[in-house]
Amino acid sequence: LISTMSLILGTSITISSNHWILAWAGLEINTLAIIPFISKSHHPRAIEAAIKYFLTQSTASALILFSSMTNAWSTGQWDITQLNHPTSCLMLTMAIAIKLGLVPFHFWFPEVLQGSSLTTALLLSTLMKLPPMTLLLLTSQSLNPTLLTLLAISSALVGGWMGLNQTQTRKILAFSSISHLGWMIMIIAYNPKLTTLTFILYTTMTTAVFLSLAQIKVLKLSTMLISWTKTPMLNATVMLTLLSLAGLPPLTGFMPKWLIIQELTKQEMTPAATIITMLSLLSLFFYLRLAYHSTITLPPNSSNHMKLWRNNKTLHTPTAILTVLSTALLPLSPLIITML
Repeated sequence: LISTMSLILGTSITISSNHWILAWAGLEINTLAIIPFISKSHHPRAIEAAIKYFLTQSTASALILFSSMTNAWSTGQWDITQLNHPTSCLMLTMAIAIKLGLVPFHFWFPEVLQGSSLTTALLLSTLMKLPPMTLLLLTSQSLNPTLLTLLAISSALVGGWMGLNQTQTRKILAFSSISHLGWMIMIIAYNPKLTTLTFILYTTMTTAVFLSLAQIKVLKLSTMLISWTKTPMLNATVMLTLLSLAGLPPLTGFMPKWLIIQELTKQEMTPAATIITMLSLLSLFFYLRLAYHSTITLPPNSSNHMKLWRNNKTLHTPTAILTVLSTALLPLSPLIITML
């Protein structure tokens, strides 16, 4: 309970703060609050994940503090939106890239997710990304667009490429998160509202996938092959949500990608739009593989796993609502665009 309250408190402090020290304090509270969740199982891998998480996040927090102090030293401003010193801007971009797990600072993220339970992995992929993302949105006007574009394209590339060979669902979702963050960072300097929309939709879809996987207790692809016997309907909706995450047209996930490509073309960044669209094909491959394993293929009869009992449990309401949102929001695009 204390950890959960601290998580909510830390996130709220960072999101609502104007002063760098307050934002930093919120990030610190967040980091310390999530560590008991990661190390709860007392498995050596979970402890290792907690230590990796703590070290990377504390390094990033120190960098944020250092960049804000350098800025205050040269400009006399502690306001988050008044980040004018070039060195401070560069350090802040690096610090937030470490916090979010953007390439080339992404190595900790898949490892930490692999060491955590599915629920903690969900928190790390969604809620823990919110405070650094808010800081990035607040300072987006001061940051270097070329550097952000470089980070975005490399994140989309590495997120897609390294996810191809994985067999663990948590690692696949970690690399999926890295490539999605690439899309968000790509547009942040030109249209921060679009980044916010992409983040909200990404959070909705990822939460739906994680809750569904937690319900059918799938940690690797080989158990996904036989999970259709347990909950056939849920498996079908997982497939749709995964295809939505991949950004296939009739589903919700197509909307942010379409809007981002449109905005990049307006900004005369057609080569960048072309490259990041081509790189999304890499991610599409491993989402299709997950979808194939969940629903389309039947395992051979000589399966090494025990067949799971099929149970008549009632459907988890949050999962149902999030799955509908993850798949059926595309027709509402005009309304959402007018709200932007």
